[in-house]
Amino acid sequence: MADTSERICAGRTVVVTGAGRGIGRAHALAFAAAGADVVVNDLGAELDGVGRSDSPAAQVVEEILELGGKAVVNGDDIADWAGAKRLVTQAVKTFGRLDVLVNNAGIVRDRMLVNLSEQEWDAVLRVHLKGHFATMRHAAEYWRAETKAGRAVDARIINTSSGAGLRGSVGQGNYAAAKAGIAALTLTAAAEFARYGVTVNAIAPAARTRMTEGVFADMMAKPESGFDAMAPENVSPLVVWLGSPDSAGVTGRMFEVEGGKVALADGWRHGVAQDRGARWNPAELGPVVRELIARATPPEAVYGA
Repeated sequence: MADTSERICAGRTVVVTGAGRGIGRAHALAFAAAGADVVVNDLGAELDGVGRSDSPAAQVVEEILELGGKAVVNGDDIADWAGAKRLVTQAVKTFGRLDVLVNNAGIVRDRMLVNLSEQEWDAVLRVHLKGHFATMRHAAEYWRAETKAGRAVDARIINTSSGAGLRGSVGQGNYAAAKAGIAALTLTAAAEFARYGVTVNAIAPAARTRMTEGVFADMMAKPESGFDAMAPENVSPLVVWLGSPDSAGVTGRMFEVEGGKVALADGWRHGVAQDRGARWNPAELGPVVRELIARATPPEAVYGA
């Protein structure tokens, strides 16, 4: 485990979803190194969500235990309402509390929109968007009860969006829509959960995972030497800090994380405007819209465009 001076999450209980591999695994190990007790949630499914195995999560738990930390396996489906509740309940029953929820689990079913099936749309929205909501809902219910019972709550939720959700991504309409939904859900939850002592933030990470190494093979390739900018472990330090008591007051924010770079994403906000003070005639709006576009900051390019 880490040196005592680095154990910024000592005494905290953390749930990490999708923690059997990739970024989620890195989060679980980093939280354990920072002194937290960790619930390692993972179905052990394939990249498209098919199949199930406890072994990836069990391997992560074994790593944490071998390093002197505390961790348990959870194999519940986070997009199943009862499963999400069991996940929260297990954390509280096992470690006596829940302080941090890291929503990381996800799948992909990449297709161009014209080829995307209803099932492929539903599956991705279910795991990403409903999976985030279901765990947040049950965790927030626990924290609300703690607050009503007069016990101090200093809790954190860290959600996982994506650059695809912030800018769009060709061939990933379902994934981009889900990740954009997570961004909006984060803003709403941050506003609603503040009264219970809970902060809610999100990250848009860039790292080597099962989702990215096939699609962006050249970008994600591991270098022969030097700093491995795409290593998933690079994302976790910010997530651990966001889960710590030191991050109090930081809420409703979206962070982009890549290699050694941390950036604060600037989301939708009111832009340039022209107010006539009366209803527009459709024929008059052409020059108005073109002027607004000319005055506005150009949008970020869609991934893959």
